[in-house]
Amino acid sequence: MARPLADPDLPDPLDIAVGARIRARRRWLEFSQTQLADALGITFQQVQKYENAANRVSASMLVKIAAKLETTVAALVGESTTSPPERIVFTELGAHGASEMLAAYAEISDSEARRALVTLVQSLAGGSRSSAREGRGLQSAGPPPARRSRPSAKSTGTPAS
Repeated sequence: MARPLADPDLPDPLDIAVGARIRARRRWLEFSQTQLADALGITFQQVQKYENAANRVSASMLVKIAAKLETTVAALVGESTTSPPERIVFTELGAHGASEMLAAYAEISDSEARRALVTLVQSLAGGSRSSAREGRGLQSAGPPPARRSRPSAKSTGTPAS
């Protein structure tokens, strides 16, 4: 029996994943959509469409985006050598507000407050993910991770060419 064709009106899962990786990397570097767009010579709306998988990213544009985001095309398409848990976390950090939530969480020093925040967020999300996270080798509500130093678009202006 022939496999049914994918719905042509829906974005391809790979395009969705690439867009999420672009968004996560852009946010990690603290670039706005406008800053990235200006560096690429496109509109911020086009960056938005790439990140939301409304438009596919051409190969040449993917190379330009990777260079401006100081990463590789392989990392943006999910072919890097990172472990599966790291890939899952990277994808989840692409969700709107996720990197900001993580940064704020890392600033909380009280372990009871961190646990309460995790419980609150899990209840808002509709259930506990602790068993799923443990299955991926991730911890929950432990001490905050050490903050990594990252370049700031605010201090450097626009992404390096």
